[in-house]
Amino acid sequence: MRVIAGSARGRALVAPAGRRTRPTADRVRQAVFNILGAVEGSRCLDLFAGTGGMAIEALSRGAAEAVLVEKDPGALRAIRANLSRLGWEERARVLPRDVFWALSRLDRRGERFDLVFLDPPYERGLVARTVSAAARLLAEGGRMVVEHSRRELPGEEGLRRLRRATYGDTVVSIYSVAEEQDA
Repeated sequence: MRVIAGSARGRALVAPAGRRTRPTADRVRQAVFNILGAVEGSRCLDLFAGTGGMAIEALSRGAAEAVLVEKDPGALRAIRANLSRLGWEERARVLPRDVFWALSRLDRRGERFDLVFLDPPYERGLVARTVSAAARLLAEGGRMVVEHSRRELPGEEGLRRLRRATYGDTVVSIYSVAEEQDA
């Protein structure tokens, strides 16, 4: 696994040992960022961060800052190692917590994000619940990138789907806040 583009292009990323984490494949990450386009100056939130690959890719492409949420100890070590190797500890905040605890805390603090990445464990009933909770944290004009199994669909209430692409069993759905909520 490596950084695809930007200032850290080609740099290898550490993955946690074992099989509990399923890092986003390079080709899927590249496709997502091709769809998203420019991310310079954005604030990113990476939920179920795993290796931190999505947030790190955004930082490499010019995102201003990232918050990474992960509770698995092995994944946390990998995230911290990746950020340290790139010298980006100041640009990223790691929350070693449950995603729903973190979402509640970030919402109470009024934090909003231009990009929200979420890739929950497949087929555990977390996708729709996480999308619903994370949608509150989208800044005006923000986008949410949801990686999920083709057998599990995200809830879309209050969101407008911009794109859906399938890569084997992985589906990437990209959303923005629905127009009606902006009024």
